[in-house]
Amino acid sequence: MTYLEKLHPWCIVRLLPNMQRIVVGRFRRRNDAIAHCQALQKLVPHAAYTIIFDVGQPQVENKK
Repeated sequence: MTYLEKLHPWCIVRLLPNMQRIVVGRFRRRNDAIAHCQALQKLVPHAAYTIIFDVGQPQVENKK
């Protein structure tokens, strides 16, 4: 996870068939993500969107 992605943890995800997904947008604040998601649902009513908080994966250091 890049530094920019850490600054924008709220994600709008479009749900696709066969358990696939696409991250549509990343936001700093949950309210911004909700407002954008509502606009997307009005523009594309047949698509399914959800909002998630992306905590990322902890980086593991290899010690020898």
